[in-house]
Parts: sequence; C-alpha cells; structure tokens
Amino acid sequence: MHITYRTFIKKLIRNYVIGSLAAVFGVGGIFIFFALKVSAEEIVSLLSILFISLVVMLFAEFIVFSRHIRPIRSMFLESSPDFSMLQSVYFQTHRFPILAIKRIIGPHFLGLSLPAMFMLWLGIHSGLLDLPHYYILLAAFGLPLVACMHAFIEFFLTSQSIRPVAMHIRQVSMDLYNIDLSLNGEVLVSIQRKFQFSTFLIGTFPLFLFSLGEYIRQNVLHESHDYWKWTGIILLAGIVFSSLGAWVLSKEVQHPITSLYKGLDSVRSGDFDVRTADIYSDEFSMLVAGFNHMVSGLKERETMNNLLIQSYFSTLAAALDARDPYTAGHSERVAYYSVRIGKLARLPEDELDILHKTALLHDIGKIGVRDDVLLKEGKLTDEEFEQIKQHPVLGEKILKEIKPAESMAPLLPGVRSHHERYDGRGYPDGLTGNGIPLMGRIIAIADAFDAMTSDRPYRKGMPDEKALSILAGGKGTQWDLELTTLFIAHYGEIKLREAEEGQAEYAG
Repeated sequence: MHITYRTFIKKLIRNYVIGSLAAVFGVGGIFIFFALKVSAEEIVSLLSILFISLVVMLFAEFIVFSRHIRPIRSMFLESSPDFSMLQSVYFQTHRFPILAIKRIIGPHFLGLSLPAMFMLWLGIHSGLLDLPHYYILLAAFGLPLVACMHAFIEFFLTSQSIRPVAMHIRQVSMDLYNIDLSLNGEVLVSIQRKFQFSTFLIGTFPLFLFSLGEYIRQNVLHESHDYWKWTGIILLAGIVFSSLGAWVLSKEVQHPITSLYKGLDSVRSGDFDVRTADIYSDEFSMLVAGFNHMVSGLKERETMNNLLIQSYFSTLAAALDARDPYTAGHSERVAYYSVRIGKLARLPEDELDILHKTALLHDIGKIGVRDDVLLKEGKLTDEEFEQIKQHPVLGEKILKEIKPAESMAPLLPGVRSHHERYDGRGYPDGLTGNGIPLMGRIIAIADAFDAMTSDRPYRKGMPDEKALSILAGGKGTQWDLELTTLFIAHYGEIKLREAEEGQAEYAG
C-alpha cells in the first residue's frame, strides 16, 4: 500500500485516540472518578459497562468507517485509476471531516450511550448497582456533551490529515490525464458554519460542564465545603478544551492563508508558474481557484507581452539588416551564437534573455550612419571609420530614448561595449579585460565570427575553420580568453544544434 495512504490511516487513528482521550476520559473520567460516590465493587461494574459499550461502539464505528474509507483504499490499490475514480475519491477525501462527525454522532455516540444507559438501568433495576435512577439522566446529558467535544476535535484534525491525500490524488490526475483536480469552488462546509459552531462550542462547553459539575456537587454529593477544589477541576477541563479548540480552529484558517501568501510572494517575484493547491472544502476553495485563475491570466498576459517584445526586437534587427542585403540575418545569427556562448558560460535564464535582446540590437546605432559610409564597398577613410566607430554610442543613445527607461537599461552596457578589445585597444571607451561588460565580451566573439564567415560584396566569407583559428589567435588580446576557448571547443555542437533547429523550423 502507498506510503501516503498508510500515513493517512495512522493520522486518523491518532486523531481518534486524541479525541477519545480528551473527551471520553478527560470529561467522563472527571465524573466517574471525582463525582460519583460508589464502592469499589460498583466502580468495577461501571467500568465493565463502559468496556462493553466501547466494544459495541468500536464494532459499529468500524463497519461505518470501512465503508467510508473503501473508495480511497481502492484508488490507492489501482496502478492507473481512471479519471472518474479520481474525481469521486477526491470528493470523498474532502468529505472525510464531515464523515468523522457523522461517525461520532452516529455509531460512536449511539453505540456507546444507548448500551451504556440500558446496562446502567438494568444494573440499578436488578440491584447490582446502588445508584439513583437520575444518574441515567445525568449520563444522557453528559454523553452528548462528550460526543460534541470529540466530534469538534476530530473534525479539525481530520481536515489537516486529508491534505496530503488530496495533494497525492491531484498529482496522480496531473501525471495520468494532465488535469488539475479541484472542487471548482464547491463549498462542503462553509467557514461561517464552522466558526459559528466552533465558537459556540468553545464558549459554552465550559459553562455546560461547570453547570453539570455544580449540580452533581450540590445535589448528588451534597458537598459545599470543597467548592474551590471541584471548581478548579471543572475549570481546568474547560480551559484545556477551549485551548485545544482555539488551536485547531486557528490551524484550519492559517494553512490556506499561508499557502496564498506564499503564492502571492512568488507572483510578486515574477513567477507566474506558481499554483496554490486547491485542497480546501470551504470558501477558501473559491479563493484559491480565483487566485490560480488570476495567475493563469497573468501568465498568458506575460507570455503575450514577451512574444510582442521579442517580435519588436526581431523587427528592429530585421529593419537594420535590411539596409544592407549582404548583412541580412547578421543580427539574428549574432544573437544565436551569443546565447550559445552564454549557455556554455552557465548564465542564468534571465541573463540569457538580456543577452539575446542585446545581441539582436547590438548594431542598432548603425541607423545613424550615412548610407554612403555604411554601404561603401571599398576601404573606408579615417574619417569614415571614425563615423562607423560611433555606432555603439549612437546605439546606446537610441535605446535610452525608449520608455520606460528601466526596460532598456540592462541592454545598454552590451550595446556600447561590443567593439571593445580585451587588451584595451577597442572602442568607444578603451576598456580592458573583465572591465568590459560580460554581454559586450560575448557579443564581440559572436559578431566577429559571423562577420568573418559571411559573404560581402568585396569578398567571400572565409571557412569556419579559418575563422576559428583567427579567434584562437586573438584569445586574450582581442577577445576574452575563457569565452573564446569555450566557443571554439564547442563550435561543432553549436553548429549541429543550429542545423537541427533550422530543420525543425522548416518542418514546422
């Protein structure tokens, strides 16, 4: 049997024991051992009655519990349960706290109280017990009090115990059918009802207990001198129950609030894949469902925005490349090589995204260079070359004009510095070594390699091997030593990956 199911059964048994000890022995024991003036023989008779009643109760409750747990057990025995079974069991799991109350009020209470009161009446009537008949009435009043206390405790403990089972069923549904199970906002027990009955019981239980105890003290025991001793016992029982009740009630509310808070915190940090598990059977189920729906909408909107932004960058790069048919696709290729180098350098996903956008726009400043200079086929004059050397600065200025400014800020260092040299002889700022921004150092390698291997009007692109040998010769002087080494060492893989992606795109 699955460990989740075994743990669930253990928790249910633990809950039952805790509720029984707190209610039956905690309250019932007070009256049996402190309130009743009976002989040792009569105590044995009362305990025998209690034992027989407990056996009847446990037998009746076991039959009902077996029927309640059977669907859940059957699901765990199935290696691949069908979806309708998962739905049914998921709903049954959420009903377990309510079923716990029904078991306690039904076979638990009736299985204990009716046999106990009948045997008590029979013992008194036969003379086996020398007790007044109104003890039966006291039992009829006290036993429902005990049952309500037990049902209250077990309801909230069971509500906490079912959560791992509900999570497991949801995971099985996702794994087998890719469907996230939910109660779809259905409220099995409203928060209002839970709080009304809980606060009513927490507030009135000590009063009922004290009233019953005081009645027994004055009218059964006929004692008035031991008031504070008796009152202390009753108050202690009431305080313990009220404290336990307040604790389980607060846990019931704290769990979904904490889950939602964690989800909100994840969304605040930009994680739109977060989902809060819909494992509640009250109005929190509606709140969680609404939260998950909101996050799904935000994710769709974020995806659409990213696609639009990516399209915007690609369109700008394509517009720039369109000025010169011989450099068509240059920005896309530089972006591709740059991202591959970034992955080899183990950059995180967010930095890879920035690198890709920066590489797409690394030459955006060439928009400000005159066509007769940019498209000149022959050798540039010194003055013309100085104009070309200004395109990184022009690119930075152009991107600074895009609003909001913070959206472009991560791209500026790479755009400005992609023509810097590792030895400090580059432009526009003459930066050296690691003083050159990382994005600029990566793009410089990709830009140089694509420029060497692409055809121009005045020359044909050189073979990849020759370009790689030139990169190898410039390691540590023109280009970053470690990054260039990575690119050269893994170029075969990069080229193979490029070909595979090209085929997949063509097939698509």
